[in-house]
Amino acid sequence: MKHTYTVTGMTCNGCVASVKKKLSAIDGVEDVAIDLETSEAVIQMNAHIGLNTFKSALPEKYSISEKGNHVMEMMAKEEEQSKLQQLKPLLLIFAYLFAAAFLLNYKDWSTSEAMLDFMGLFYIVFSFFKLLDLKGFPDSFRMYDPLAKVLPAYAWVYPFIELALGLLFLMRIQVPVALVITIIILGITTVGVTKSLLDKKSIRCACLGTALKLPMTEATFIENAIMLVMAFAMLFQTI
Repeated sequence: MKHTYTVTGMTCNGCVASVKKKLSAIDGVEDVAIDLETSEAVIQMNAHIGLNTFKSALPEKYSISEKGNHVMEMMAKEEEQSKLQQLKPLLLIFAYLFAAAFLLNYKDWSTSEAMLDFMGLFYIVFSFFKLLDLKGFPDSFRMYDPLAKVLPAYAWVYPFIELALGLLFLMRIQVPVALVITIIILGITTVGVTKSLLDKKSIRCACLGTALKLPMTEATFIENAIMLVMAFAMLFQTI
């Protein structure tokens, strides 16, 4: 692999030769090419070598820092890891919900019953997290939900709508009505989520309230899409 670094403190070809010699002596370094005018050092290595290793190999008069694509790649990897870590609670909740829906129905399997249980549990659990901070949720929800932006009161009652839908699905009461409401409210929210993702807005997802600081990502869109697909499938079965 080949990485580009910036080396400062070099004033002549003698400095270039000295830096090249020090860097080339490091285990794993295969080749070093230095440009005095641009202060760039292109280092070919057989495995990644940490920046501190290069720093410790050079005298104090020289400093070395990462440059270009390598820095961007490292930052992108760190950002991706951070995003996955933030989404961990959401992914765990979905795994538990799928497992619970399966366990409730595996002895006498029915896909439609399992989907109703999943949707009911989904709403109950997600409303719980929203109700943990009922004062803070509306502000976060209005950041991306189109209806909540126009009608602020909708953001305040939304957690209770989810709670009611969860009970309707689990108790098998007015299921067709609950499915229609699900399609409407999640459809509206999905429009807002899609717009936020396309605009690349860095906002917080309010799907689990404000107790857990989740970023708005594709996972939020997938979460809504799963529920919408289930709702449409169940609604077609009841028609």
